Amino acid sequence: MTDTYAGKGQVCGKPFIRLLLFLCLVTLNGCAVREYAINRVGDAIASGGDAFASDNDPDLIRDASPFSLKMMESLLAENPRHRGLLLAATKGFTQYAYAYVQQQADEVEATDVATAYAERDRAKQMYLRARDYGLRGLSLQQPDFFVQLRIDPQATVKKAKPEDVALLYWTGAAWAAAIAAGKDDPFLVADLPAVEALIMRACEIDEKFDNGALHVFLISYEMSRSAVSKDAAQKAHEHFKRAVELSGGLQAAPYVALAEAVTVQERRRDEFTRLLNQALAVDVDKRPEWRLANLIMQRRARWLLAHTDEYFLE
Repeated sequence: MTDTYAGKGQVCGKPFIRLLLFLCLVTLNGCAVREYAINRVGDAIASGGDAFASDNDPDLIRDASPFSLKMMESLLAENPRHRGLLLAATKGFTQYAYAYVQQQADEVEATDVATAYAERDRAKQMYLRARDYGLRGLSLQQPDFFVQLRIDPQATVKKAKPEDVALLYWTGAAWAAAIAAGKDDPFLVADLPAVEALIMRACEIDEKFDNGALHVFLISYEMSRSAVSKDAAQKAHEHFKRAVELSGGLQAAPYVALAEAVTVQERRRDEFTRLLNQALAVDVDKRPEWRLANLIMQRRARWLLAHTDEYFLE
């Protein structure tokens, strides 16, 4: 009986063990398949964006973007080291905050100051969220990147490579925008050296990045430093010329940036209106991949023109 029981145990035991092994393999393969699927979806989202960038309806993109951004965050929760998704989140939150939150704050301020302040604070929080994703991306190769960036910005960014330029730019842009939206926060303003190091290193590696995006950023940055140099306006004009050259004059952003950052400070009303009208004259269909960005900047140009008298009080 004991032998029979033992025999049955052996016969019945082998299928049981095989079942356990099968279930283990399914579980392991399930994890692998799930991770593979998450990576593939992450890759697709990270490399996508053309459908948004070429759209001719900014309001439609405004309504669709929150779902896309939260999808990125959901995928990053599953795979927090996906570099492409970290870059996409950095870029996405920065663009959304500028185009649909910060500009909304400016547009409603004349009639609803409380809402304007609330929206600016919301924009600042989004910029900081974008910055943090960018820093996470840059930390993949340098684990202590954020800490070292605050200690010695110049030495830290020196380790950045050509493949880091997009992260350097979007992290710096998000951080700078957060500082501009939170000028009353001394701890945030103290991070300006880190922002400058990120942008300057990106310029050093590839000043042509994204058809002049770095130069558009530097138009405004030259005029917003805490200690503006005597030749700041001249440098801003040089960045403007380079940005127009790199974009073939088919981007509205350089014209809007120069008008808003330089001509207002220099009290040049005629140049202000001329530049904004040049922005409005840009044919958004010449470069479909820039269509959405141009439409958003042209909306900004129209708003600025409508408020010209407020910028140039006699």
